[in-house]
This record gives sequence, structure tokens and C-alpha cells, in this order.
Amino acid sequence: MTFKKNHPTESELEILQVLWELGPSSVRKVNEILNTQRAVGYTTSLKIMQIMTEKGLVTRDTKSRTHIYQAAVQENETQSSLLDSFISKTYRGCAKSLVLQALGKEKASPDELAEIKALIAKMEENND
Repeated sequence: MTFKKNHPTESELEILQVLWELGPSSVRKVNEILNTQRAVGYTTSLKIMQIMTEKGLVTRDTKSRTHIYQAAVQENETQSSLLDSFISKTYRGCAKSLVLQALGKEKASPDELAEIKALIAKMEENND
């Protein structure tokens, strides 16, 4: 499913993250999880999830009294699409600038640096 036109908003992304972690869930369950991070009203969560259904970001199973929502987009595809858009808009399409700024902002642990080096080595191998 292509949803570039329907990038999730920040609130929608929070709900998607809950659904990706828990799997199919009721509005009440999603709202409980959201409320561990910040105060969100049940009706607000319900309305957002209804909009997400219309946008194709989630599906809704209405077979029982309690409607069950499920993410209709994959986490990795969503992350990739959002990152592509962010790099394009913020760094004029230059991923190198993003990486250099990200690495310069925070001190990377030895394990993180090892993972980054391994990723670079793998990418260099694939380019040969």
C-alpha cells in the first residue's frame, strides 16, 4: 500500500506505534497506553482512529460490539517513507548531512559505533 499522500500526523503516528507493539486493539486499550505518556481523552483517540481508518492507515473490525483496530501500514515502510520525506524537506535530499548532524549531536556508545561501522562495511560490500 502506498500512502505517501497520507503520511500520519504526530498523533496518528503515536497510535500506529501502539498498534505495531500490541497488535490489533480496541480504542480503549490504545487510549490507556497513550495516557501513560500524556493525557488523551477517549473521544479524541476514537476520532483520530476513525480518521486513520478513512486515510487507510488502520483497519477496523466491526464484527463485535467492541471495534478492533489494526495497523494497515507496516512500521518499516512508514519509517522509510517519513524519513525520505524528512530528508528531502529538511536536508534538501542529502542523507549525508542528516547522518553527520545526528552523529555530531550525541555521543555514540562503542556498541552503536560498531553497529554503524558494520552497516557501512555491508553497504560498501554491496556496492562492489
